[in-house]
Amino acid sequence: MVEKALHSKSIHEEARALKNAHLGRSIICGVDIAQGLSGVSLKLLAFEKLLADYPNWREKVAMVQICLIPSTRKNDEADTLAHVRYLVKRIQKAFGPEVIQYEEFIGSALPKDRRLALWLASEVFMCVPIREGLNLLPLECVFSHKGAMSPVVTITSEFSAVCSILNGALRVNPFDIQASSTSIDTALTMSMEEKISRRERDIKFISSSSSGLWTRRVLRDLADVTMSAANENIKDSTNGAGLKMDTLPSVSDLRMSSVPLDVMAVISAYKAAKKRVFFIDFNGTIVMKEPTGKYLKRDILGTGGSRPPVETIKALVGLCGDDRNTVYVVSGDTEQNIENAIGHIEGLGLASGNGGSLSCPTYDNMAERKWDTSNLGVDFDAVKRVALPILSKYTARANGSFVKLTSSSVGWSYYACDPEWGNLLATSLIEELEDELQGFDVRLVTLKGVGVIEVVPRKLNKGLVVKEVLRSNDLPDFVLCIGDDVSDEKMFTSVFSVIAQSCTEGVAIPDHVFTVTVGKKVSNASYYVEDASDVADLLIRIDGGQYSTGRAMSWDNDEGGQAMFES
Repeated sequence: MVEKALHSKSIHEEARALKNAHLGRSIICGVDIAQGLSGVSLKLLAFEKLLADYPNWREKVAMVQICLIPSTRKNDEADTLAHVRYLVKRIQKAFGPEVIQYEEFIGSALPKDRRLALWLASEVFMCVPIREGLNLLPLECVFSHKGAMSPVVTITSEFSAVCSILNGALRVNPFDIQASSTSIDTALTMSMEEKISRRERDIKFISSSSSGLWTRRVLRDLADVTMSAANENIKDSTNGAGLKMDTLPSVSDLRMSSVPLDVMAVISAYKAAKKRVFFIDFNGTIVMKEPTGKYLKRDILGTGGSRPPVETIKALVGLCGDDRNTVYVVSGDTEQNIENAIGHIEGLGLASGNGGSLSCPTYDNMAERKWDTSNLGVDFDAVKRVALPILSKYTARANGSFVKLTSSSVGWSYYACDPEWGNLLATSLIEELEDELQGFDVRLVTLKGVGVIEVVPRKLNKGLVVKEVLRSNDLPDFVLCIGDDVSDEKMFTSVFSVIAQSCTEGVAIPDHVFTVTVGKKVSNASYYVEDASDVADLLIRIDGGQYSTGRAMSWDNDEGGQAMFES
């Protein structure tokens, strides 16, 4: 309906007329109910602060503010309008009538044609309520610019529901006038690359959420709540222990990895060994996880590119090229993703799905990799039939979330969502999955640092790979095992488990064993390094290279890493 209206010639003509009325100025638009909770007075104070603190904008910006008067709270509306009119006159007196165009409209909604024309003419949309339910106007404004060369930048209040939906919006506390005015300046000076990045985070979700679909989802959620309440009333409180939630054990069960890794000791042990084995995690270990995004609340992938940096790939090639080395990269990702990233390295073994699938080292670069899937005693197709509808429901609720599927796991990633909203939904999702999957031999794994909840067979863990590789032949002289999160803890314990069993059997054990966690934290690992840059440094130096570029090395190398193998 809105998309069809956007093709109307009259709307574009009205938008051009509005731009011409404020020729040479960037338009900040706002449409708010004239009531105290709308925050319109705070918005005007922030705009006034912008003009006072940033004199360069006085001739370059104009605010078009429309106040709706629904006549539902007459006393509140009268007080709000009196204050708004006073602020408008004060701003115009101080900085000129051109800086603000103010209008009052009788009714609860501005006509669609007028709204769309206003959105198309504007560069910034600002809506900063003190408290508000779901306001669809910011979504409509973003949608109206979906094909535009210059997207609109939205500024929303952290107290509004839409703030949890629009991941590309600038988030402000409307009571912090200084910060709000700074956010307006940020929006006005934002680069085109950043504007497009913010729009792309939201436009797919907005475009796929029609009013009819939204209504059906709300009704479904209400039905779920009603059914859940009914089940709670009849549930036997002694029925079942529920699913096991996999998180990092408590401090009382583990010890702090307080010993920093001595790189020279590792290199010395490596050179002295005749047979070596490496177990290396992927995301967060050789591919760097990023902090909260520069442009967005969360970066889309949560990693610094889809494969390791060129220097690390060269080191892996060198290590795999030595006949004395066995190297496995163990990932929680899908077979396709891990193979696309580093599957072209000859002699490199891969494990996907946290050990659910294993691909032994291949030495023919042209041959297709073969994957062996572990039999873990679970009908995972049946698990998916139960879990996927639940995960899809939560994906529909959270912009930026998605379902993650591997051959032996099904998960929900909320890393790219609004952090607070994602964590709130994750808590609810865990409870729902625990209830629905009690009949299956599965467990839940939650990786809070990367915003992932996974359903996996109870027997599945990365330690399966370690045991399979170490027990397949005589034990090596040198073992290096590196990982960064709770899913890697089983690799560390499995290394020690195999060695302990070998001791009881009178088998020769490795001379040098290094289990290393990325980041100083409570862990089963014996040593730690600070971050993924240190892992890159370690692998490069073991291979005999020099880590000359330090932390300035490129982690964004989607093309460079592959180019080595295409020349």
